Amino acid sequence: MSCPFPSLTNPAVEEVDRETFSWLVASRMIEDPAELERYREAAYGWLGARTYPYAPSHMLRLVTDWCVWLFAFDDAFCESDRHAAEIARALPHLLAVLDDAEPGARVEDNFARALLDVKWRVAEAGNPDQLDRWRTVTKDYMFAQVWEAANREDAVVPTYGDYIFMRRRTGAMLTVFALIDLATGLPLTPDEWRHPDVTAISQAANDVVVWDNDLLSYAKERSGVNARNNLVSVLARHRHRSIQEAMNQIGRMRDDAIVRMLDLRPRLESLGSEAVTAYVGGLETWISGSVAYSLESPRYTRAWQSMGRAHVLGHRS
Repeated sequence: MSCPFPSLTNPAVEEVDRETFSWLVASRMIEDPAELERYREAAYGWLGARTYPYAPSHMLRLVTDWCVWLFAFDDAFCESDRHAAEIARALPHLLAVLDDAEPGARVEDNFARALLDVKWRVAEAGNPDQLDRWRTVTKDYMFAQVWEAANREDAVVPTYGDYIFMRRRTGAMLTVFALIDLATGLPLTPDEWRHPDVTAISQAANDVVVWDNDLLSYAKERSGVNARNNLVSVLARHRHRSIQEAMNQIGRMRDDAIVRMLDLRPRLESLGSEAVTAYVGGLETWISGSVAYSLESPRYTRAWQSMGRAHVLGHRS
């Protein structure tokens, strides 16, 4: 799993890891003691520190708390046997928080209450455009979970085209990319955020991270309820690949996406925008940091060790 981008770690990692875990416990999104222990062992502060190595400590807390919210939501709603209708019925509480709820509003649902906390910290750290960006892509992520749940419920392996399109939403990467310019302290203008080359490089980075995740998660997911929502399964079913052939193809696809990023970088630097250059650097550290964290995280490594198949990640045909 090659990566040409620098791998760095934020010096506030230990402090933020402790504080984020305390935030998770206080949120009550995860209440089972054994599950909480798995979250503690996963040390998600290291994911934040690897993917936002440039962020000041208060911003590192924000982005890491958001990543943990996503993992908790994923485990509760997306890696479970919840039906699409059940997830759809949970959305009004979350969407109301994103659109309407004010700081200190009474919110009963634990996930919605934690989401409200994150939203107002985003609002305090950024400008209205940045908040709207994050809210928009977060809603896309939530609606995409209904599609994914419908695949689980109906035992459907999505087509290749549908999966590629929807994985850019189910993976939540645009929600974390939307926080990069908060963490750098260099906000993108609306025109910069919508620039075709910024969109293209964001999409390429999104593809790399979610396809890497499909490779890394396959051992964990292959016998679970979400096995069909994985690019390995999609290629095996619809392109008639063996599991190893599918993994090899994904490896080539993610390497091609990195090449697209490298090709786009000079064009984006030529815009002469410090904010755009910093954003591109943030995409690059998201890739390098995600790879570094995931190859060490028990969230992924335990399943591969139990299969005795860890060697396939580095094997390419």
